[in-house]
Amino acid sequence: MKKEQVVNCQFSVWYPIFKKHTIKSLILPLPQNVIDYLLDDGTLVWSDDETTTTVTAPEFPEFNSKVLEAINSLGGCVFPKLNWSAPRDANWIALNSSLQCQSLSDIFLLFKSSDFITHDLTQPFLHTSDEDSPNPAINYELVLRKWSELLPGGEFRCFIKENKLIGISQRDYTQYYHHISKQEAQICHSIQEFFSQHVQYQFLDEDFVLDVYRDSWGKVWLIDLNPFGEVTDSLLFTWEELTSGNSLSANQEEGDIEGPVFRYTTSDVTVQPSPCLSYRIPRDFVDLSTGEDAYKLIDFLKLVRTTAVVITQFKIATGLL
Repeated sequence: MKKEQVVNCQFSVWYPIFKKHTIKSLILPLPQNVIDYLLDDGTLVWSDDETTTTVTAPEFPEFNSKVLEAINSLGGCVFPKLNWSAPRDANWIALNSSLQCQSLSDIFLLFKSSDFITHDLTQPFLHTSDEDSPNPAINYELVLRKWSELLPGGEFRCFIKENKLIGISQRDYTQYYHHISKQEAQICHSIQEFFSQHVQYQFLDEDFVLDVYRDSWGKVWLIDLNPFGEVTDSLLFTWEELTSGNSLSANQEEGDIEGPVFRYTTSDVTVQPSPCLSYRIPRDFVDLSTGEDAYKLIDFLKLVRTTAVVITQFKIATGLL
């Protein structure tokens, strides 16, 4: 995966190409002061006087007006994202646990709570093979998509290599959906037909990842485009088998060598918790539980030891020991 491929997967690059086959959206340039605010940990400004203490957040009146106008033109409710990512890891912080937004403050709440958004703003070229080359200039944008109630069981991720559809994965692989196993052939055929008629050879790259939605009438819609590489979740595949191609061919059923491999959760036994659940607890807890940050573990053990010493001294002083 090269930096140019990441650049080509920006929403404002692919949306004009596939506008007829996706959800209506509007794109607003993101002002630098808004970017600074999103990256600033000190999100609140305190104002004290003799009698009261108030808490206010920075205001962006001009940008706010543009956002509200765009939201209203899209029906009053939108799904927000940046150039590449949506704040899917932050829906827990919203009152309705949804990414549905009706104002700029709703969007800010999600964006400032999202590691995915921070990644877009700080490390968009992570895992690229040409990391030593200069980073292309990025014009950050707020993407507002008309709110649509998409059922998780209708979402699928498609892996395209050399302009060929090689794999399809259930998007919400943590859950079992009975209709997928029942309609496997129809789903696979619908997605293949959509790809060959509307996507194949139309995009700027020949390797990319396609997110689609198949509605209850069998119509397929384009939802998103992602780089073909580790920065994109491979879901029920591994990047090793996707990049080599040999493993996928070996797993194909006899008589279906030319078609894509279609993987989905086959029973309730394989149901798993959502990967986004880990974002609902402090990062320090995650690092401690997985051992990813040795220094945090050392600090934690020192704190435990110090606490134990203090408790012992207290017991000795009070005659409890």
